Amino acid sequence: MKTVLKNAETSNEVAVAVKENKRADENAEKKQIIVALAGNPNAGKTTLFNVLTGLKQKVANYPGVTVERKEGIWKLDDTAARLIDLPGLYSLDVTSLDEQIASEVLTGKVFDLPKPDVVVAAVDATNLERNLYLVTQILEYNIPVVIALTMFDAAEKQSLAVNSKKLSELLQIPVVPVIAKQKQGINELSAAVVKAAREKKTPVLPWLADADFNEEGEEIHLSLSENAAANKKIFARYNFISDVYQESVEHKHTSERNVSDKIDGILTHKFFGLIILVAILLLVFQTIFSWANVPMDLLDQGFGALGDFVRTSLPAGILNDLIVDGIIAGVGGVLVFLPQILLLFLFLSILEDSGYMARAAFLLDKLMSRVGLHGKAFLPLLSSFACAIPGIMATRTIENPKDRLATILIAPFMSCSARLPVYTLMIGAFFTGQTIFGFLSVGAVLMLAMYALGIIVAIIAAFVLKRTILKSPPPPFVMELPPYRLPNVRTVLQNMFTRAGLFLKRAGTVILAISIILWALTYFPRNASPTINKNQQSSVTERAPGEASGAPNGEMATELVAEDSAQLQNSFAGQLGHFIEPVIQPLGFDWKIGVALIASFAAREVLVSTLSIIYNVGKDETEESETLISAIQAEKRADGTPVWTPLTALTLMVFFVLAMQCMSTVAVVRRETNSWSWTLFMVAYMTALAYFAAFLTYQGGKLFGFG
Repeated sequence: MKTVLKNAETSNEVAVAVKENKRADENAEKKQIIVALAGNPNAGKTTLFNVLTGLKQKVANYPGVTVERKEGIWKLDDTAARLIDLPGLYSLDVTSLDEQIASEVLTGKVFDLPKPDVVVAAVDATNLERNLYLVTQILEYNIPVVIALTMFDAAEKQSLAVNSKKLSELLQIPVVPVIAKQKQGINELSAAVVKAAREKKTPVLPWLADADFNEEGEEIHLSLSENAAANKKIFARYNFISDVYQESVEHKHTSERNVSDKIDGILTHKFFGLIILVAILLLVFQTIFSWANVPMDLLDQGFGALGDFVRTSLPAGILNDLIVDGIIAGVGGVLVFLPQILLLFLFLSILEDSGYMARAAFLLDKLMSRVGLHGKAFLPLLSSFACAIPGIMATRTIENPKDRLATILIAPFMSCSARLPVYTLMIGAFFTGQTIFGFLSVGAVLMLAMYALGIIVAIIAAFVLKRTILKSPPPPFVMELPPYRLPNVRTVLQNMFTRAGLFLKRAGTVILAISIILWALTYFPRNASPTINKNQQSSVTERAPGEASGAPNGEMATELVAEDSAQLQNSFAGQLGHFIEPVIQPLGFDWKIGVALIASFAAREVLVSTLSIIYNVGKDETEESETLISAIQAEKRADGTPVWTPLTALTLMVFFVLAMQCMSTVAVVRRETNSWSWTLFMVAYMTALAYFAAFLTYQGGKLFGFG
């Protein structure tokens, strides 16, 4: 009896085991497929990725590095694939961070990402021979590969007949012609990926006859020396690619010159090309300035109205002031840049997708390389004249980490629009109406000089950085000039909104925290004197002249302004201003200017409102306010000498050209470099440089009898 029961139990265990194994097999079949999407730059990989994933995609960074990681969900026939978009690559020789990341993804060494089941290689049919070099390298990783043959229609227009069946036969892998914009070949590509993932077949690699590879794709040389084996493999690889190309591509005889070549004859001309480039950039940035004004004003007014609503809705007190002056004002100060960022990335996407960006970098590479920068650095630096934030974000197109970091570290020297209120105030107070040669405005010359100073210092800083702490050999300029094509609307808009979302996500949290800290420094400790709350202040300012109020309207307004000024003087920020006064006195600055400088490290334009409060003219005064200008001109020291002189104004402008005074930029640099060390280095060296230049300006001016 016991034996029978034992056998029965054993049978049940077997049955359970069979069911569990069957369930495991079913789960294995239904598991999410990991697919890596690889390809050369400008091979149509981004467009293909957007078509395959739609809106189901997200962007982050690979762990511990600044290389962007984009992935999405690709709906296949009966399952879903996790599609990983690798950086655009010409090879997997691991000479750059992008190549290293791609190699680690393909070998499963990224800790939160399994080794891919399939690699989809986007191959440009118009540049087949060059693109196949990367494909042969991917094949060495022993992962099933499916080629998505892009630009198939463009190849036909260039009289290139690519035999995809012959190509598939020679490479021993599936080749699927696709036209991503029209979604042609997408179903066939999905079926090929599912089949490749199921069968897990990898081809025999003819060029590896003298070398073996282990499961991780690492080469084990058996007989030849390492260099000899490597050279032999490279030679064999190129021979194989050449043979494949010759057998699968037919050049139709035509006397017509390629349209792209004709356009390049003008746009890449060493003289006319530069003129056209400058004209295009002027058009882009003029458009950004003009188109962004209205939405920026609306956002500014919207946050102002929101602040007023919260101010009147909540009881007066610390919570009210924190929400309005700390949170709403801080977030609003960031979001006001959003229209410029959206427009910038709109134009960047158009220029990139059309093929012109590669030509622009080609034109400027020689000039940029003289100071050690890559040709692609020109657009981020020009973008920084509008705002350093989108300029720094635009450095992602620079592949070399040191070149990218050097560009980030000098981008804030470009005079952004936030410096204009400071320049305008100083010029309006001390240089209005003055001319040179009787017709040339001193104000215009000074404005141009401030912009030129930023450019010159940026060039010198780049030269020094690239020959010291960021020293590296001159970057080889290898760039494909893709054929011109109409930008894909979906790709352009998707890139634009993705970048805008990243800006809000990456900068928002840090900026909010810093805004609250700065608010607290100016808010505490509170004055012990009786106060008029800000709800009453709103009602006072709205009361009609002559209406009974218990005190004249002007007198109450003066009391409120005086109260704000006293609060600022006694706050922690005011105390800090007194503390740093001995340090800034050699620049001609007193403690009041010191408070304004401290506040301006949150945002440069804050200097104007801070000076307005501390000089008792109201915090809503602008840089063009006659009241504020008069107050600055009339400010005296204890000994009766004026605080402000033309030399002091010039010194302040020089300081603002070179100092790092923008918490938004600091936050973005921290996110883009993934390092507080480099961020703090940038703040420190720019501030030290600003102090040194301001010291030379003021003391040198006094030495020559000015001021």
